[in-house]
Amino acid sequence: MDAQEQAPGAAGGPVRGPAREPVGGRRANGALEAEILALLHSAESALTPGDVAERLTTPLAHTTVSTTLSRLHSRGVLHRTPQGRGYAYTPATDESGLTARHMHQVMEGGNDRASVLTRFVDELSDADEDLLRRLLGSDE
Repeated sequence: MDAQEQAPGAAGGPVRGPAREPVGGRRANGALEAEILALLHSAESALTPGDVAERLTTPLAHTTVSTTLSRLHSRGVLHRTPQGRGYAYTPATDESGLTARHMHQVMEGGNDRASVLTRFVDELSDADEDLLRRLLGSDE
């Protein structure tokens, strides 16, 4: 059966068209989400799943892109607005805000916040430690 023929899909139904998943295996965990977020951050306006799919470095099925966008939206990382029969997506925050959100999520997952923060600060560069002190209002 060639790539254009119908083959059974995950739900038992046919899959039409050529397989468009990355050759050589799966992407690293989070790689697709990171690429999509980078695209959305650099875009001048909201993007539909089709817009995102066209701009990805590795071609993917529209359903894969739609599912990923929907998951990012359900986690509060993206906002979506109705556009035509679907949605267009924008980041919920800038890249710094997204990084801060990840840091908060990691902190929430730990049992000993004091130990985590202590190790975090211990591993900061001198410049970052000085910046943190200034941000916290301490000149020590």
